[in-house]
Amino acid sequence: MQQRRRGLWLVFAVVLFGLAAWLMLSGQGEEETPPPTKVAFPNRLRPAERERMEKRRTYMAPVVDAGTVAQQPVRPRDPVLAALPRGTGKTAMVIEANAIRHSPIGEMLVECLMNREGADLERFKQETGVDPFQDLDRLVITDDGVILSGNFGDERLKNLLNSRGSTNYDYGDDARLFEPQYARNLPDGGVARRNGPQVGLWNNQMLVFGRSADGVKEVIDRVEGRGPDEPPVISESSTYGEMYGVLSVEQLKKLFPEDQQELASRLAEVAQNVELHVDASSDFAMTAQVKGADEAKVTDLGKSLGGALSLARMKAQAEGEKELAQLLDFAKVKPDGSEFKLELAVPLEVIKQQLAFCREKQSAQDAKQQEASPTP
Repeated sequence: MQQRRRGLWLVFAVVLFGLAAWLMLSGQGEEETPPPTKVAFPNRLRPAERERMEKRRTYMAPVVDAGTVAQQPVRPRDPVLAALPRGTGKTAMVIEANAIRHSPIGEMLVECLMNREGADLERFKQETGVDPFQDLDRLVITDDGVILSGNFGDERLKNLLNSRGSTNYDYGDDARLFEPQYARNLPDGGVARRNGPQVGLWNNQMLVFGRSADGVKEVIDRVEGRGPDEPPVISESSTYGEMYGVLSVEQLKKLFPEDQQELASRLAEVAQNVELHVDASSDFAMTAQVKGADEAKVTDLGKSLGGALSLARMKAQAEGEKELAQLLDFAKVKPDGSEFKLELAVPLEVIKQQLAFCREKQSAQDAKQQEASPTP
């Protein structure tokens, strides 16, 4: 049951990060592939995203004035961005769960999920007082854990966090930490104990899950202005798209299959980091911006990736894989000095075809239930 609870929190991250690859490899759709369409790729803040960014500047970190340094005017901050890691070589991916939930892709995914996990979701809502589809705003994945923002003030959630012998205490200005412990009876009559994921609840609007209590405290410290005096890995100007963030090259290497480790090693050698943006408001369009210090090596890497995509497209066309060939039509590499952009897309119509099996399966189940029901 505990695994199911954690899985429900992360459903959007798991489903949407794997969506593009899954659609390319699966063969669920039966309809003929639609003609190519124009896809808009994310490249800057749109007016609605700029307005969203400004509305999220809600937290004024306390200022300690010792009377020795002239204080600058305090500017409200977005607490989620303030919680992000600092420094180079770090990973932080933000998923705009609420925005995705109300997008065409999100509506289809929610329908599919509810058909399969509706009973578990309802049980989760009753036990915690949290509806992931209504109360969850953003989900952030970092090297050290997960950060959720939204509405987490229900007492049922706090009671759940306080169960299983959890130690809990106040921390900082507006946070409470929970250190759950789990016990298991052993065959010899002994008891095995272990600590679970450490959890911090900040101001009833942010949940922080970490491997250690110190790691959770570091996140809270950054939010409340006690962290290092350097900017977070994601700036306000980079908060465009329904998913955005930076991937360290070490994390990126792990995403490559075994037969592509040579390319993964080249990427790790050349790139300093990779900035990702995904627009899921209609089509699924992703831009990956690869930056490096050596312009010549970055250019060569971009050419290698572009060549690999061209070969894959021609191979798909030659082997009659129309669906894959169409998807690769949207895959492009755009060099620009010491960086290049990789664009990938899955048109909405293709996604609808691929997810049609879920609706068809539910319709078949409903028909069976109707047949089994006694007629009045």
